[in-house]
Amino acid sequence: MPELPEVEALALDLKGRLVDRAITRIDLAAFSALKTFDPPLQALHGTLVEDVTRHGKFLDITASGTHLIMHLARAGWVRWRDQVPELPAKPNSRNPLAARIVIDDEAGLDVTEAGTKKSLAIYVVRDPQEVPGIARLGPDPLDEAFTIEVLHEILTAEGRKQIKGVLRHQGTIAGIGNAYSDELLHAAKMSPYKPANALTDEELQALYAALRDVLGAAVERSRGLAASELKGEKKTHLAVHGRVGEACPVCGDVVREVSFADSSLQYCPTCQTGGKPLADRRMSKLLK
Repeated sequence: MPELPEVEALALDLKGRLVDRAITRIDLAAFSALKTFDPPLQALHGTLVEDVTRHGKFLDITASGTHLIMHLARAGWVRWRDQVPELPAKPNSRNPLAARIVIDDEAGLDVTEAGTKKSLAIYVVRDPQEVPGIARLGPDPLDEAFTIEVLHEILTAEGRKQIKGVLRHQGTIAGIGNAYSDELLHAAKMSPYKPANALTDEELQALYAALRDVLGAAVERSRGLAASELKGEKKTHLAVHGRVGEACPVCGDVVREVSFADSSLQYCPTCQTGGKPLADRRMSKLLK
C-alpha cells in the first residue's frame, strides 16, 4: 500500500509533469471506483492543472479550482504514459485499469488496481474536506506543528490501545500504514503491542525521533524519483516489514511475523521484545 513517503514523492513527480497542462478527458474503466457524482467527472474535462498535493495517503490533483482526489488503497498505483491510446478506455473486469486521465490529447495517467479486492477510490470535489477520509485525518507527522508534545497528547488520549494500531489509524496520525508502522517501531526498539499511554519519556523521545527520521529519510530518498521507481525504492530500504525469516539489519536476529485476518506485522524480537517472540495465533492453530 502506498504510504506517506510514496504519495508525497508521487505528488511531487506528477506536479512536475502536470502543472499548467490541460486535462482533455478522463475515462472511467471501473465505475465502482468513483465515489462522488457532483461535480461530475466531466467537469474536469478541459480544465488546467494548478497543483498536485497530498493529504495523508490521498493524492490531490487540483484543476481550475476542482479537486480530483484518489486513494490508492492496498493495490492501487498511478502510471505515467507519454502516449495514451486514441480510443477511450473501456470497462473490463479482467483489466487492472480503473481510470485514465488524458493530458493535452497525447500523454496521461493510468490509475490501476491489482487483485480482485477493489478498494481504490476516486473523488471529484470542490473542497478536499468533502472527502470523508480527508475530513477525519489526524495531524501529519512531518508537519512542523507535529511536536513531541502533540504526539504525547495523542498517545495519552489513546489509553491502553496497542501502539501499532494507534500509528496506523488515519484519524489519529495521517499517512502511516502497515509497512511504516513496522519500520517506526523497529527504529524505536518498541513492541507493537505496547500500550500507547505506557511510554516512558525515553521511549516517547525514541518514537518521535523515529517518526521524523524514518519518514523524513524515506521522503528524501523518494524525492525526484519517477512513479515507476517508487515501489522498488520503498522495498529496498525496509528493515523488517516484508522480511520474515531474514536477518535484522541491526542485530542479526531473525525477523518474525504475527498474522491477522487481513494483515500481518513484522518485528525483530531482540530489538523490540526483549528476545521473546510474540504469540501468533494463526501459526499456533496450524501447529496443533
